[in-house]
Amino acid sequence: MKPYYWESQYGNFGDDLNLWLWDFLLPGFRETHPETLLVGVGTVLNTALLPADGHKLVLGSGYGYGALPDMSDRSQWDVRCVRGPLTAERAGLSADMGIVDPAVMVAEMPEFKDLPKIHRESFVPHWETAIAGIWPAICETVGLHYIDPRGEAKDVIRAIAQSETIVAESMHGAILADAFRVPWVAVTTSESINSFKWNDWARTVGVSYAPRKVPVSTRAEAMIKGARFWGVDFKDEGAEVAADPNSRVIDGGMLVATREPRQTKLRVAAKQALAMPSTFALWQASRAEPQLSADAVLAERKARLMSVMDGVRRDYF
Repeated sequence: MKPYYWESQYGNFGDDLNLWLWDFLLPGFRETHPETLLVGVGTVLNTALLPADGHKLVLGSGYGYGALPDMSDRSQWDVRCVRGPLTAERAGLSADMGIVDPAVMVAEMPEFKDLPKIHRESFVPHWETAIAGIWPAICETVGLHYIDPRGEAKDVIRAIAQSETIVAESMHGAILADAFRVPWVAVTTSESINSFKWNDWARTVGVSYAPRKVPVSTRAEAMIKGARFWGVDFKDEGAEVAADPNSRVIDGGMLVATREPRQTKLRVAAKQALAMPSTFALWQASRAEPQLSADAVLAERKARLMSVMDGVRRDYF
């Protein structure tokens, strides 16, 4: 088998963890059934992303963008479970097949166990937010540790596990925090954050998705997301947000957070002044009451997922 996942050209830890998670959950899977794609963690149940031909084994993937593929042909699709009940309903599957996002199993890997806490509170933005915002500077101002979701997946996950509290715009930031029993607060900076997929996961572990609104921090970020910035509406520029952000091409000239030219002190001060609404809102979010799923609920969902894995091992190995 070969793991299939959406690969961002900028990097996104919630997708990139597919590269090694399945070797832990299904050791030896790469040496069996070379004709099969293992469709795992991610919002990839989408006709624009998945290849039309070939056999697919679906283990915990979710729907959220574009058109859902027809998965009724058993010769092409072996759907064992999906991310949550909303995906199951859209796909015409029984509700009990919406088990949980498989990323929760990362917390069972020995290399991530018993890590010391070194960050009091951390912020994990969505990858788009990281690309075009000035969030590292904002986090420094409000006393949050900044975790870049575009970093190497294991480094990002360790930073989450080693935090005492997480403020998450990244859905997998919250999923991993919850899996490591780190209380978390959800935030959102724009309509490009997909509430369907958040609620799909949240319902599996009995938590609620009611994100606190945080304004975008730069004009470039507003342009990418089709948001407002200081009274200017960039909705037309971000019109494709609702379709499929994963397939959108981002103008390289907007990537202020990754390759910004040398800045004068005055220019930096001006940007930080314009980002004051973002700074204040993130500070407020960091002081909100965090949430965490119940231990028993998470354990039950993990047990159900492992039961599915047992069935895959019986049938494919």
